Amino acid sequence: MQGFIEHQRHDPYKEDVSIRLHTFDEIYQFFNDRIVARQAERCVQCGDPFCTTLGCPLHNYIPQWLEAIAEKDLEKAFLLSNESSPFPEILGRVCPHNRLCEGACTLEDGYGAITIGPIEASITDLAFKAGYRLPFPGITSNKKVAVIGSGPAGMSCAHFLLRAGIGVTTYERADLPGGLLTYGIPGFKMDKETVRRRFALLKQAGLTLLLNSAVGDNISFTELLDTHDAVFLGVGATQGRAANLPHDDHPQVHLAMDFLTNVQRRLYGKDWSERFSVLGKRVVVIGGGDTAMDCVRSAMREGAESVICLYRRDEENMPGSRKEYLNAVEEGVNFMFHTAPCGIDIVNDAVVGVDAMRTTLGEADDSGRRRVSITSGSEHCIPADVVIMALGFDVAPLPFIDDAHIKQGAWGEILVDPATGRTSHPKVFAGGDCQRGADLVVTAAADGRRAALAIMAELLE
Repeated sequence: MQGFIEHQRHDPYKEDVSIRLHTFDEIYQFFNDRIVARQAERCVQCGDPFCTTLGCPLHNYIPQWLEAIAEKDLEKAFLLSNESSPFPEILGRVCPHNRLCEGACTLEDGYGAITIGPIEASITDLAFKAGYRLPFPGITSNKKVAVIGSGPAGMSCAHFLLRAGIGVTTYERADLPGGLLTYGIPGFKMDKETVRRRFALLKQAGLTLLLNSAVGDNISFTELLDTHDAVFLGVGATQGRAANLPHDDHPQVHLAMDFLTNVQRRLYGKDWSERFSVLGKRVVVIGGGDTAMDCVRSAMREGAESVICLYRRDEENMPGSRKEYLNAVEEGVNFMFHTAPCGIDIVNDAVVGVDAMRTTLGEADDSGRRRVSITSGSEHCIPADVVIMALGFDVAPLPFIDDAHIKQGAWGEILVDPATGRTSHPKVFAGGDCQRGADLVVTAAADGRRAALAIMAELLE
């Protein structure tokens, strides 16, 4: 270990822009067994590993599996990385590692952080290719848990319950499992086979997966409570936020997830709407997070004439992953910082532009982000044929939650015991975006695990 002196940080090979813009294929080629060991050898094996204690919401055993793969013990590294994480090959692809584990790495200041994310993804990819399997025991308990939603939180909860031998039935309203992993995150960030493989493993472990099953519509929540020993709510935050601008109800003004889902449906060969086509059009995306980056990069691949991203703060204050921002720049997206939209221009019933104003940044607010002020007299128009709002997500109202008298916060988020994920209903637990608001895949995974452990402690006592 401590090979950081001999070996520099090495990021995975990235497909050339001239090729990757013509496909939704994953753009990174992760490490082979030789390179993954060499990169892991750079770890200094800190006595107090900040990558785990401060950087990782799952508190993964990062130094331990780095040491194992550095010693070329793939099976040990595989089991260690999958012990605390429900899907390390997914999180190794989609986490904003620069803000989490790698940002907390001791070597980040001066030597370049360990490539924790790529190593994490590579370990499980290599292990599955080598034929290693996870130690699921099969269903050994007569207890049953219903999981509503198959996104990251529900997927995580199901994983850990199945590891304990508890039977799980997952109810998913869509026609494919995975939530935003399937219909939100584009394939150039994560090959969809990665998600399909995980669900295949869970079904082999005993998961009952019911698709096109909308609880509260064609399935009664009361019935689930009556027929299961516990229920986990992992329904996400799926209601996109609009900017409340004049004319933002125009058919060519889209919410981000509607656009991304439609693109993915087309790629899956499913029904899709021509209304969301951006071929040959000038596209403006409003927002600066990872969802905005997904939209701008998808629009480039969908054949847009031009793609502009408006963000009211600067590059340094963008909430999304810097890696995704840099990839978008490479792919030809034009970023207009210090720009706030104030209206949609319509001529002859068609979108022709976005009215905007310049902004300046002031002192930081209570959240640590700098306040935004509008510059008087700075009005201007940005030409556009299509506008996509990527301004975050709210928890969509679900009547069955009200009917069950489950307490919610001011924004509709489900209130839980922070130690267990239990709601005000004794049999119901919750986690992920429906509980904390729109956040990261890894925090949803941590919430799902938290609830699963609490359910296990109660059902298996």
